[in-house]
Amino acid sequence: MAASSVNILIGGEAGQGLVTVGEFLARALTRAGYSIVVTQDYQSRIRGGHNTFAIRVDAAAVLAPTESIDLLVAMSADTLAIHKGRLTPRALVLADAAYGLDGQPGLAIPYKDLCPKPLYENMAALGVLGALLCLDPAWITGLIRDKFARKGEDVVAANLAVFAAAVDWTASQQAAFACLTPPTRQGKRLMLHGNEALALGALAAGVNFCSFYPMTPGTTVVQTVIDHADALGVVVEQAEDEIAAIIMALGAAYAGGRALVSTSGGGFALMVEGVSLSGMLETPVVIVVAQRPGPATGLPTRTEQADLDLVLYAGHGEFPRAIFAPGNLSQCFQLGYLAVSTAERFQSPVFILTDQFLADSFRDTEPFALAELPPVPRPLTDVADAAGYERYAVTPSGVSPRLVPGFAATTVVLDSDEHTPDGHLTEDLGVRVVMQDKRMRKLGGLVQDALPPDLYGEAAGAMLLACWGSTLGAALEAAHLLRERGEPACVLHFSQVWPLVPATFVPLLLAARRTVMVEGNFGGQLAKLIRRETGHVFDAHVARYDGLPFTAGYIVDKLLEVAR
Repeated sequence: MAASSVNILIGGEAGQGLVTVGEFLARALTRAGYSIVVTQDYQSRIRGGHNTFAIRVDAAAVLAPTESIDLLVAMSADTLAIHKGRLTPRALVLADAAYGLDGQPGLAIPYKDLCPKPLYENMAALGVLGALLCLDPAWITGLIRDKFARKGEDVVAANLAVFAAAVDWTASQQAAFACLTPPTRQGKRLMLHGNEALALGALAAGVNFCSFYPMTPGTTVVQTVIDHADALGVVVEQAEDEIAAIIMALGAAYAGGRALVSTSGGGFALMVEGVSLSGMLETPVVIVVAQRPGPATGLPTRTEQADLDLVLYAGHGEFPRAIFAPGNLSQCFQLGYLAVSTAERFQSPVFILTDQFLADSFRDTEPFALAELPPVPRPLTDVADAAGYERYAVTPSGVSPRLVPGFAATTVVLDSDEHTPDGHLTEDLGVRVVMQDKRMRKLGGLVQDALPPDLYGEAAGAMLLACWGSTLGAALEAAHLLRERGEPACVLHFSQVWPLVPATFVPLLLAARRTVMVEGNFGGQLAKLIRRETGHVFDAHVARYDGLPFTAGYIVDKLLEVAR
């Protein structure tokens, strides 16, 4: 007997090593050819509390998390009580023999017998999980060797011994759980979380400067850049605050660097004046805003999509911008690359909206095709007429020649005040109009290059689920469930939420029988933006703002509530 899909949830306190178990298992499953989606739910504390690491694994493609639990690994005494109501009929509970199973089918693991120290309990849990899933131990033992090699052979041997003892112990038990169906996919797969893919895309585009002030869940973008900084020649600077971080990035861009900043909503709020400065200086910068529930500190380690309005309207005055919102790993990488290219081309701030769910969600993906990426625009290092060079020359496109200072025999002048085409400040009101018109003409190019939303399925006569960012996977699975029930359904996903081009999606909205916006905020921010830009009013709004990611079951249940 085999199971094609299994949802595993590892629960315990912060500091117990549940992420170690989860990452080892998820990486082994990826290397073995399985599809995974990881959901990490953790409290804002270093020790204690209750955290979970959930892995949904399938021999075929898996797109989103689910609420049900097939294997529950209880690494703390309260885990079973917290998640008992989510267990499926086939579920097994894996718990310390000291906690007991509370009448549930499962295995009471004798950690004290299997582990010389409590430190090794996560390796024992990993061995039991691998054995129950019928996963070739070699996939995991190789990872153990890689992980602990720097700590010496004794540490490697001790971990391998505990893992092997747990596998043998599991084989001696009478636990009935279906093995995973063997995967059919061939070829190498990568396991990355969303922030890693974003950072890799930006690095592929040539980002060579990154400034930041740490703020969950945006910090792992920077950590990924740091991991590759020496090899790629990237300067990374931790600033004293978010204001300094964005000003540093603009200074680096003025000097010819490709600059990246990563933060979350609260940190971005401090950067807003710097965003306006980017607009006036016409200096490119890419800003990653990893969303979490607010206001204020809110729920700093949970997920939400409530900062679209903040990013869209941030900054005093009017200036062009683009906002991307990736929905999966491939889009994270591609849009990380495209954001840098767009910022460089239009000399404007460009934003990437992600969220805690996607940021922390490990998934499998094919290696990215670097050779197929288009070239990124570069600033000038020389001009034909150095004496007559104007940094803000008025052009039909609004994009002026950007010269890197220090190369040509001229001065590159810029100013945060309104300025003349050569960069010197002015009080001439007629020049003000000319320069503002020039800057805003860049919006035409951004509109021309804007990504249309992706349609999955047929819109005509269907229920159309519109969504943006990380909600993509859950919406696709919800549409599949609706079609299984005889309800025609499709998904319209916006991976770019500004600027919007109505001609690319309004006909689809009009063709649908019913349109529903699915987004992770209270007020329906994208739905309202679409109404403002097009006049279209969605028939219903499925919202979520409890800090948890969307699932297909959640969306379908809410649709049924609306229908009632």
